[in-house]
Amino acid sequence: MNRLSRRDGLLILIGASCLYTFSAIVDYAVPRSFPAVHLGDPPLHPVGTTPHVLDLGLQRYPPETSLIAHAPGWTLFRHLYMSNGTFFILSSDSQSFPEIRMMISTSLPAENTPENIAQREPTSQEMQFITQDEAQRRWGGNITHGERNRILTVQGNTFLVNEPKQFLDHYYHFVAELLFGARAFLYGAFNPSSTAFVPSPFHVDQSLPSFNMRPSEYEPPSFTRLMLLHASSDEWRDKPGFNAYFLRAVFPSLALEASEDWADRVASTVPTPDGTSTKAWHFPIALLADRSAAHRGEACGSRTQRIAAEPWELMLRLGGIDSVGHWWSHVRESITRFATGKVSPKERITDDSSGKPPQLPLPETVVITYINRQGVRRHLDEANHEALVVALQDMVNRKRDEEGKFWELSIVQAETITKDEQINIASRSTIMLGVHGNGLTHLVFMQPSRLSAVIEIFYPGGFSRDYEWTTRALGMRHFSVWNDTYFTHPNEPPLGYPEGFQGTSIPVHGPAVAKLIEDWLDGRL
Repeated sequence: MNRLSRRDGLLILIGASCLYTFSAIVDYAVPRSFPAVHLGDPPLHPVGTTPHVLDLGLQRYPPETSLIAHAPGWTLFRHLYMSNGTFFILSSDSQSFPEIRMMISTSLPAENTPENIAQREPTSQEMQFITQDEAQRRWGGNITHGERNRILTVQGNTFLVNEPKQFLDHYYHFVAELLFGARAFLYGAFNPSSTAFVPSPFHVDQSLPSFNMRPSEYEPPSFTRLMLLHASSDEWRDKPGFNAYFLRAVFPSLALEASEDWADRVASTVPTPDGTSTKAWHFPIALLADRSAAHRGEACGSRTQRIAAEPWELMLRLGGIDSVGHWWSHVRESITRFATGKVSPKERITDDSSGKPPQLPLPETVVITYINRQGVRRHLDEANHEALVVALQDMVNRKRDEEGKFWELSIVQAETITKDEQINIASRSTIMLGVHGNGLTHLVFMQPSRLSAVIEIFYPGGFSRDYEWTTRALGMRHFSVWNDTYFTHPNEPPLGYPEGFQGTSIPVHGPAVAKLIEDWLDGRL
């Protein structure tokens, strides 16, 4: 056998190297064929194409700010700027925007005193107008010398919450006011059926694999991030933990920045000591919510005391949302699916186009849920509580035995069961009954039907609109009970917080409440 010479070995090595190089070139030029992956049918309603991305860093002037929609305390901007803690509206026409005081405040905790009210009025530190020339002078680079503008874009849709921790760590105020109002505002502003309609600026790629259910109908653009400007990472969390539970269930991809993160952004845009250089943050789409500014509006400040009433009433008037809570259905379905793994049945809303309000269906099963608060502050007199339970059980048994109606009665002590169980119970409830308190916030997860109602027990002489307004905003009926007397819209009692309102001996007449429920379900009210 002949042995390879050194020359032969060298030629073989050179030939192998050439073959490898040629193969790599061909492989790069002609991609391999991969197995097809079926990701499901395309969405029923295409959401548009990916927008062209413009490099604003090399533009002579930053884009001007425009207003997408506004209600007192709720302002949806396109191209909002922030530098050194101040929001800047870049526009040469300040008259085309609302008063600054109707958009923002100093975010101090609210007290009902003339001094505090005055201190919450905004200054130029909170917000101001700026022209393109001034913006270019402050933040622009020398484009001819290759310098970029000193502005960074915070991509996506940002929800800016300019309020202190005062109310944020309360389940009702966080979920049923702040996020409730934000949903109504975004749903209405981007709804093609609304007279306020503006095209969504962001494309959602429906071809990407995801465990999240895809909407089968119109769904507004979601928030990319939530920025709590004046609450730390712990100060927005309620004690039962429902704020975080809700946020993660409904917005699984949401990024959250707290006051520490906002302080970082502010610090990074502080002017240099000689004033020669400043930077800015650019929000292409931003919803700014401000509690104090909302209370300057008529719907919130004069009638409801609910900040969500401002965007809800505006979008209802513009045709962007409906009066029976369908605009909230995706949120309700998301959290119910998270808690139970079940997909809620689609709402069957009747609309005969005759100008009459849309009508909800009848429930398949009547479920009466009594939220028992006897283990926490503000609850019924113990004897009255026991009599109420007996009256409810007697009513359910009688309807079954005498009329063949199988109404379910669920008595729930929320602090003894899991969050998932609480959501499951709320989602099945036709009637939710309980003493005025945080547990009634679960009403936002009830499936609205023609018989859905919330019955709220107050100390006689007391009344608050918290759950009354929210119930009606979802198209359900609300009853306020003073012992053996009930009130309902439009004849609600006046606001009142008498001695005993927060007490542990709230009276109620059980048989009267049972009769109220029976009369409502049987159509006598």
